[in-house]
Amino acid sequence: MTSRCDSLQTPSLYPEAFGVAPPDVLGDKRMRPRQPAFMLWRGLPADNPAQPAPARLLAAAQWGLVPHWVKSESDGKLRAPKLVEARSETVTTSRAFRDAWLQGQRCIVPVMAFYADDWRSGKAVPTRIWRTDGRPMGVAGLWARWLGPEGQALLSFALLTVNANGHGLMHRYRPPGNDAHMPVLLNEGAYDAWLDARVEKAKEFMRPYPAQSLTANPVQDKGGSGGPHHSRLPPQLR
Repeated sequence: MTSRCDSLQTPSLYPEAFGVAPPDVLGDKRMRPRQPAFMLWRGLPADNPAQPAPARLLAAAQWGLVPHWVKSESDGKLRAPKLVEARSETVTTSRAFRDAWLQGQRCIVPVMAFYADDWRSGKAVPTRIWRTDGRPMGVAGLWARWLGPEGQALLSFALLTVNANGHGLMHRYRPPGNDAHMPVLLNEGAYDAWLDARVEKAKEFMRPYPAQSLTANPVQDKGGSGGPHHSRLPPQLR
C-alpha cells in the first residue's frame, strides 16, 4: 500500500512543475492518510466554468477517498485509511472507486517521493523512492466530494497504482504472498491529457514509470513530519 509520500516543500516547484501558484501554507512534509494534502484538478463547474482549455486548479483535500454514498463524515473518515490507493486492475469494479472513475473525477497529486517496504531480507525495510533527477512527480489520482445532509462537504482523493511485478526496481517491494504495486507516475507532458481524457481512454495512462528514471534508498521511517533518516543498506540487500 502506498500510504507514505513526501509533499512539495519548495513553493517555486508548484509553478515550475505543475503550472499553478503555490499554496499559502505548504503543510507537513510527510503526507498522511486522513490528513489534508494537495491535488490538481479541474474543479467543480461553479469553480471553473466550461471553457476550451480549463485551468488546472490546486486544492487541499483529504488523502483517503470518501465515496459520495457514505452516510456520515465520521464513517467516511474511518474508511479513508483503506481507500488511499485504487488499484488499476479493480478501479472500474470496486464499489468505493467505480463512480469516481466512470464520472472522470481524475486529479494529479504532486509528491517529491513515495515509500515502500523492501522485503528481500525477509523483513520490511522502509525505502524512499524518487526521480533520479530530483524533480517532483505527478501521481494520477481520483477525487470525490461527499455532501452531508446538513450541507457539509468533504473533498478527498486516492492515488492510482499499477501492478509492478515485472518492474526493474519496484518488483522488490512485494509483500510476501502479494503482488508489487507502484503509484501511476505521469509524464509532465501528459498532465492535461490525463485530466481531460475520455473515460474509455483513461486506462491507457495506467502503466509503470521507467525503472531507470527512479532511484531508491532505505530509511529509518519514524513516520514523523520531518525528513527521513537514511540508514545503511542491510548486507543482504547490497
